[in-house]
Amino acid sequence: MTITWRRLDESDFPRLRQWLLQPHVARWWNHETSPEAVARDFGPAARGEEPSEDLLVAVDGTPVALVQRCWVADYPQYLGDLASQAEVPEQAMTLDYLIGDLELTGRGLGTRIVRAVVAATWTDHPDAKSIVVPVHAANRASWRMLEKAGLHRYAEALLEPDNPADDREHFVYRIDRPTG
Repeated sequence: MTITWRRLDESDFPRLRQWLLQPHVARWWNHETSPEAVARDFGPAARGEEPSEDLLVAVDGTPVALVQRCWVADYPQYLGDLASQAEVPEQAMTLDYLIGDLELTGRGLGTRIVRAVVAATWTDHPDAKSIVVPVHAANRASWRMLEKAGLHRYAEALLEPDNPADDREHFVYRIDRPTG
């Protein structure tokens, strides 16, 4: 299995829209899915107008997932909300992720993808010291995947959920740059 990724571009929006429509994705992302909304929300990163890196992940050449990677400090509101409840190291990055096809979930693919992106982060971003990832406490599959990928839970925080049907309880995971 070969995992690769590239920056999301506007030609990927129809595929991303289909993924966002999938119930297993919509449950946690709760995103507007009209073509206009996808272009509005993902276009700036795709065009390099926003600091987030939206990565289209492929397995053996077939797109299967989206990973968003960014510096926590590039989003001051997010940093303020999180840092008021959990230690956020300087030079911390964060990730968000989805697997588009339900049939590909529950097989360790998310773990492999996150491990690969974390490893690449240390090379791609030599100033990155840590990766912190808040995940909704009810999203057991997501936080278990982070644990299997090597992140550890270090805090709990009350954060605005992606889905307004959820409460604010989040677990915060972290992995630090390897030393030596």
